[in-house]
Amino acid sequence: MKKLMLAFAMASALYAPSAIAQEKLKIGATVYGLNAEFMQIWTAALQKHPAVASGEVEVTVFDGRYDALVQQEQFNTMITQKYNAIIFVPMDVEAGAAPVQAAVDAGIPVVGSNARVNSDVLTAYVGSNDVEAGELEAKAVLDKLGCKGNIVIIEGPIGQSGQIQRLEGNQKALANCPDVKVLEQQTGNWSRAEAQTLMENWLTSHPGQINGVIGQNDEMALGAIEAIKAAGLKVEDFAIAGVDGVTDAITAVKEGQMASILQDANAQAQGALDIAIKAAKPDYEPQSPIWKQYPSMQWADGKAKDYLVPWTPVTTANADQLLESRK
Repeated sequence: MKKLMLAFAMASALYAPSAIAQEKLKIGATVYGLNAEFMQIWTAALQKHPAVASGEVEVTVFDGRYDALVQQEQFNTMITQKYNAIIFVPMDVEAGAAPVQAAVDAGIPVVGSNARVNSDVLTAYVGSNDVEAGELEAKAVLDKLGCKGNIVIIEGPIGQSGQIQRLEGNQKALANCPDVKVLEQQTGNWSRAEAQTLMENWLTSHPGQINGVIGQNDEMALGAIEAIKAAGLKVEDFAIAGVDGVTDAITAVKEGQMASILQDANAQAQGALDIAIKAAKPDYEPQSPIWKQYPSMQWADGKAKDYLVPWTPVTTANADQLLESRK
């Protein structure tokens, strides 16, 4: 009997590591909201990652519904269910710090992506330089205006890192054009519909005075374009710019209606997932092709703190290629 029990114990000990080795990693991603195209592209890229496609990793995406408290509850769920790692695209730069700390305290690594959170316990951040984006988009507007005239700024959600950092970039560019006056500056919450309403009101309040529009994302710049068209005005008479390179914006660039820079959602999402897997499985090697696509973003054995995906200006020369990649 003792020999039988000993044999069973040895068999169990041999089986256990094998079972653990084959166990699928469970990684969660909470994103600020899924209403607009950019985060839909980001989410789709996550699901297309080679490690997900092969079944090595299971990814669950949580819609934060543009609410920091909702994201906090999603963190609680992932902590309770013992996820192996979490990817975080926060709604609020400050409010996101507490749930990150709670996850790390529970032994779950957290990787930031696309939007910043004010926390020093993140494993890493994979995104793009939003100050640079704000400066580039503002410069596109100011160059078209010849550094003269009146503009409006449609901001992202107040308190999100994209809004904070892109505004910093907007202001850096504006500092070089002291003759340009900002007539209005208000949040459009990344929403095309909200931006359209803002622009309709501003066109009424400042008839014939607005020359340019800085939209801190493409959706809001496109909303401004809709308002201009609805008012019976010519879009080409305005200098308009956005950020992200969403599909409609690429088409608008092609038609000469606005300027935009591509924020590579695919690279941000897949890069973040590679880092998250590495944090949960130390012997992991990256599987996404994005590391070869952007040699300047070095893998560094998954141990760097910041991985910055370069911006790509959308132009009439590359618009068709970018549109083709969306099909």
